[in-house]
Amino acid sequence: AGPGSYTVGTMSERFDCHYCRDALQGKKYVQKEGRHCCVKCFEKFCANTCTECKKPIGADSKELHFKNRYWHDNCFRCFKCYTSLVNEPFMLRENNKVWCSNCTAAEDAPRCKGCFKPIIAGDQNVEYKKMVWHKDCFTCSQCKKVIGSGSFFPKGDDFYCVSCHEHKFAKTCAKCKNPITSGGLTYQEQPWHSECFICSNCKKQLGGKRFTAVEDQFYCVECYKECVAKKCAGCKNPITGFGRGTSVVNYEDESWHDYCFKCTKCARGLANKRFVCHNGKIYCAECPKRL
Repeated sequence: AGPGSYTVGTMSERFDCHYCRDALQGKKYVQKEGRHCCVKCFEKFCANTCTECKKPIGADSKELHFKNRYWHDNCFRCFKCYTSLVNEPFMLRENNKVWCSNCTAAEDAPRCKGCFKPIIAGDQNVEYKKMVWHKDCFTCSQCKKVIGSGSFFPKGDDFYCVSCHEHKFAKTCAKCKNPITSGGLTYQEQPWHSECFICSNCKKQLGGKRFTAVEDQFYCVECYKECVAKKCAGCKNPITGFGRGTSVVNYEDESWHDYCFKCTKCARGLANKRFVCHNGKIYCAECPKRL
């Protein structure tokens, strides 16, 4: 901003006001663009209008100008903080308002989504999908604790710390009832921790392995054979239901693999066929007649 382009003085020679023709000798006058005029006519016809207060800038006022705009010196203040900008850096913004450099920086800075105040250079912040927060304004939607630069989980417009997300959204293990934060497995539409889905006997994890469920208990193949499975009355090996011969024949508290249930004399397979029990042994319907 610079000073105005006119001079003020007291006339000592005979001159008349260019506008009202009153004599100016011995009176205060203003000379502008080669013309002499009294102070009153200057303010009426020649004075610039202050961009801020819209009043004439009189001959006795200090005037500042910038890009064909004019201000009283005491009107040349920051629109935001009212600090005088005479001899200070400034920015001319919309609606012909002047701003100091500090307020300009704050106004142009991104706004915190939490407190809506500007985030200025040097502030610690958190950015996520074109949104920004002061670090201390980025808090959990559930417990309200500061997440800051820690791990979080977005859910719509909300953000959750790891602990709150676990308790609010994570699946709950069918055995221990605690949340499953990662991994895990599903059996009969129920979620389990991998470390909770184990053999009831040897405690080995069963995820991805063959197992057998017996009355809400789970057994690996080895433990089921050893501890749970019935022994075949024919071959004396456990009846597991795995591999060859998944069918079982039961008779008077004894069990057989279907391929082991055969005639003691002729070895004919008797599963789903008529048989005779004689002296604790199994025969087909024909062989007892030959004994």
